[in-house]
Amino acid sequence: MYVPRPFEGLTDEVEWIALRELVPAATAPLSLAPALVERFGDRSVTVATVLPMAWPALTKPDGRVLVGLQRNTQSGDASRDVAVAILMALEGEPGEAVTMPATLGPGERLQDILTDAPLSVTVRDGFEFWLDDEATEDPEVRASLERANASVYPTVRLSAAPAAYWCRVPDRSHVRWVLPDDEDVALNALARLQAAGELTLGAKTKFAGMFRAFGRLVPVWDLPEEPPAEQWEEPFGAFTKRYAEAYGDAAALTADERRARQGLIGRQVTLR
Repeated sequence: MYVPRPFEGLTDEVEWIALRELVPAATAPLSLAPALVERFGDRSVTVATVLPMAWPALTKPDGRVLVGLQRNTQSGDASRDVAVAILMALEGEPGEAVTMPATLGPGERLQDILTDAPLSVTVRDGFEFWLDDEATEDPEVRASLERANASVYPTVRLSAAPAAYWCRVPDRSHVRWVLPDDEDVALNALARLQAAGELTLGAKTKFAGMFRAFGRLVPVWDLPEEPPAEQWEEPFGAFTKRYAEAYGDAAALTADERRARQGLIGRQVTLR
């Protein structure tokens, strides 16, 4: 059964969504729930955006576990899929990759097997972090690494809000922000800003639209290609304050704001 908000209930739901949908290469350490620590010991578990050859998870020779987040779901519930991969890796032999069963069925999810805490995300320039020295001798793994690294575009986590990322792609840059708020109220806030001409991040920037990912809105801005990420911290921070004020406005939308809302909905794309 499809779960529209698989990471609901986790402290950093929006960061889980960002790592799943926005960030090409990143890692974050996870903490196992006490029952699993008692069963498996205080094992190191790290979530990574992508693993070599799209493995769901792997157990390192020293017992460390890496689990991949950006892959197709088998159960319709991304939280369930990742939890199963972690459990299989904990039970697996050192040095082995996880092969998922064809069907999963109901069972434990991330919310059940982790000690919930904010994610400490490290954005990476490439995927060398998941390779031990001996793994680079494997031609298949090396080829997978080269393909994965070729897909990585420069990405920086912005400090003004959780789950906000600057990235540079050919010919332009973007800021993308996973909003933590109720969709309808967030859409109203964005509509108020659009009607007031305050939905940009400054000169030569443009609100490009938004998409929905796992039940959350993700507005996207087009930026000039050249200025580096740090130059967008201040204008993005100013926008977050305008957004917070608009989000807290409980008044009915004006006619202009209702039209702006319809225009935003027309430019919305649903990913998940």
